[in-house]
Parts: sequence; structure tokens; C-alpha cells
Amino acid sequence: MSGTSRPRPRAILRIHFHPAERTDELYGQLLAVVDGISSRVEPLPADWSAYVDLTGALTYWGRDAEGLVAVLRLRLLALHGVQCSAGAGPTRSIAAMAADATPPGAATVVRDDPYEVAAFLRTKTASALPGIGPKTAKTLARYGITTVGDIADTQLPTLQRILGTTAARLAHDRARGIDERPVVPGAAPRSMSAGHRFDRDELDSGRHHRAVLGMVQELGGRLRTSGEIAQALTLTVTYADRTQTTRNRSLAEHTAHSPALAATARELLTGLGLQRARVRALTIRAERLRPAEHAVRQLTLDPADDKALLIEAVQDRARRRYGKDVIKPARLALRAQHGDKRVSDA
Repeated sequence: MSGTSRPRPRAILRIHFHPAERTDELYGQLLAVVDGISSRVEPLPADWSAYVDLTGALTYWGRDAEGLVAVLRLRLLALHGVQCSAGAGPTRSIAAMAADATPPGAATVVRDDPYEVAAFLRTKTASALPGIGPKTAKTLARYGITTVGDIADTQLPTLQRILGTTAARLAHDRARGIDERPVVPGAAPRSMSAGHRFDRDELDSGRHHRAVLGMVQELGGRLRTSGEIAQALTLTVTYADRTQTTRNRSLAEHTAHSPALAATARELLTGLGLQRARVRALTIRAERLRPAEHAVRQLTLDPADDKALLIEAVQDRARRRYGKDVIKPARLALRAQHGDKRVSDA
């Protein structure tokens, strides 16, 4: 007697890490823990998460998805003290929706069963479906389509007239639990970060700016020492209640030049309007790093640019020989106020 065997059920995990402080080193360590469960890991460093294909790992570990996710959560907590929120399902979109609906320290698992998938999806609001933003959700609502179930029940030609051919087909498939996108394993994009934690929750915007300037000076020096340039900066602000705000911006020119990094960092900080915010910690991350020889400099007739780069190189040599505090920007050379130490400005 012969027959075709049913394909092995898929199990895709979306995991969000929730550490007290974020560093590149810690993110890499957390990914290593995940890799110990399944080697098919797709890092998403921008929001401290990852996709993991658990399909093969289920057989290897002899556990179902719930059991394997529980093991992973326990390892992350035991080894690094980091809570996570996890969502698992037969597709990337279902895993993402499950993770978004799960608080830190918990997990939501949707098994690869048509009835369970439908029960999970149909009652969700339309905007919960990946690819449906607030504007698209408002457009659908004008036609009485407010839930994922409504999207699944709407005839595809009707949906195409509302959303367009490609967007309608994607939404229609995902609303019915169809999403063939694989998890694409890869290394996390190279980045470098610096952090500053205040002695107490800090209201002084001047100290916020000085902290950011100090971190940028550190990052610039480390980038130049490693022979790398950054293509973007990300600023993360941790508040007194441990909530966080993150903003990022691409640099006008890929660089490791501290003044250029500082200008972008100041724009990010100013744009947040933290005048009345109680800030506990700040983190700056230089992202999408690449070798410095790939840098393309904008041609200029201003000799001041070349002079600034030459001075920066001399400062780097002095810091390597005499210590990082031997030369600092004037703004960081302040009298001792509210815990600031007086430093000499060379």
C-alpha cells in the first residue's frame, strides 16, 4: 500500500528580547543561545528580535513547539537574565502576530492546524496583519472590512480593486494563513555601540547632550581604530520607568568622523524633545558598518575639512598613547557640577 506522506508541520518562531540595557555584545550572546536550539536564525537587530525556523529542531529535540520555546526562554533567562516575548506558528506572519500580542516573559504558540490557525487569525483587527498599516486599515474600514476574517472572506477581485493587485493578494493569502516566506539564516549586520547610564534619573537636557557627545567621541575613535565607517546612527533613550524610545537616521555621508557623527546624534536627540523627560540611560549605536576603504568623500575646496581630519588623526594617536581622556571637546571640559568631574582640555 502506497501513499504520499503529509509534509512536516512548519514551526516558525519570532522572538523579541527585553534586556535592561542593550549592547551589541549582548545581542550576539542571545543569538548564540538561540542558535543552540536551531541553526536557522534570521537576526533582526533593529528591534532586538529574530526569526527562528524550529521545524527541524522539533524532531532533533523530541519536543513540540511549546516545549522547545519554553526551553529557549529558560536558557535566555538562566544564562543572561533576559526576558523575552515569543510567538510561534506555521508561517512568519502568524509568528510575528503572535509575538506582537505577547507580553515579556510569555509565549503564544499557534499550531499548524487549519482550525487553530483560523481561530487565531479571524478575530484579529485588520491592522494586526503584517503589511496592513493604519492608512490601509482605514481604507478597508470604509468598505466594512475591519478584521482579518473579513479580509479572508472578501473575494480577491474585490480586494484588488481596493488595495491593488499585489497588496491584495498578499493580504488575502496571509489572512488565510498562507505565507511561504522562509527564514533566511545569516549573521547580524555589523554594528558598534556606546552607552551612558546616569547616576540618577536625569532631567537636565544639557547633561543629555554632553552624554551623547561623549558617546559619539568614543564611537568615532573605535570606528577609526578598527578601520570602519558607519552608514547610520541609532539613539535609544531609557526612561525612569524603564520604557524606551528608539530613533535612527542614515548619515549624509558614510563616515567615522566624530563631528559628522555628533551632528546626526544631536539631531536625533533634539528631535525627541526630552526637556521634561526623566532619563536613566542613553545608547548610541553605529550601524551598517563597512571597511573604511569603501568610503566615498564628497570633493570640497575647503582646506578646513582636510585640516579637521588631520587633527582628528593626531588626537587619536595621543589618546592611544596617553589615555582616552587626554583630549576632549571643550563642551565636555566642564567644572564639577552635579557629579561632573573637571577635566583638562588640550
